[in-house]
Amino acid sequence: MWMALAAIVLGLVVLVWSADRFVDGAAATARHLGLPPLLIGMLVIGFGTSAPELTVSALAAVQGNPGVALGNAYGSNITNIALIVGVVALISPLAVHSQVIRQELPVLGVMTLISLWCLHDGVISRSDAIVLLMLLFGFLGYSIWRSQRPDKDALKTDMESEAVAQSMSLKRGVIWTLIGLVLLIVSSRFLVWGAVTIAEAFGVSDLVIGLTVVAIGTSLPELASSISAVRKNQHDLVLGNVVGSNLFNTLAVVGLAGVIHPIEVDPAVVVRDWPVMAALTMALLVFGIGIKGQGRINRLEGGVLLASFIGYTTWLVMGVVL
Repeated sequence: MWMALAAIVLGLVVLVWSADRFVDGAAATARHLGLPPLLIGMLVIGFGTSAPELTVSALAAVQGNPGVALGNAYGSNITNIALIVGVVALISPLAVHSQVIRQELPVLGVMTLISLWCLHDGVISRSDAIVLLMLLFGFLGYSIWRSQRPDKDALKTDMESEAVAQSMSLKRGVIWTLIGLVLLIVSSRFLVWGAVTIAEAFGVSDLVIGLTVVAIGTSLPELASSISAVRKNQHDLVLGNVVGSNLFNTLAVVGLAGVIHPIEVDPAVVVRDWPVMAALTMALLVFGIGIKGQGRINRLEGGVLLASFIGYTTWLVMGVVL
């Protein structure tokens, strides 16, 4: 038991550190290869901050623990919106200037609805997973096309300032990318083993472990990068990280895990976890686009999101205790 707990703690610490190194290295490499700043922000950083979820869920699927894979993806989406956006909005209200984000929020809403279609028959089959991955590639293609447009956008400005602030040689960028990727895989293996071992010891489903311990742990890179961005007054970068990460979680993380091994869907996902994720996604969409005028997430709305996270997590924990 103590070995499993130590594996979780060590796995989370190395996972967060290696994800940060992977993102920095990949972004620097992409800049040296001439990728536009907006594309780096949408793809490299969006993928990079979802790299922990991706590796954890893929390994969980390989090892026959689909509950961890699905719980990690959906739990991370819930954590990203309710915990991360909630905490950051309490620190500083978030104003949404970027048209890119305002366009992507409805896309995230549609993908969330499509994920319900994949869940409705009780299994995410390989064909369902392939559909998710095809949607991901379509989104990537659209993002690449949009990044070539000359128009100015607030998110693009934030990414350009980040690119100037972070200078790294191509060689160093490649090295850190590779080191980060290797450590992501190793730490994810420790984390999954520890989480599944503790779940079996206490009779807790691997879905609940995936929704709580694993989801919160793999979302720590987004929390760190979001707090850093809001301290620099880069509000659009905060929401860009969250929206991009949730899109990757919904499409890439679940899609890859489902291709590796079909995922049996616990009925609780459909009646409890998906509705929470969908409601929070809708709230983020309404707050971000704005009913009247500019989208803005104030401290009151941030408090509501954070309270939702506390309530949901308490609900899960009480279900285990009782």
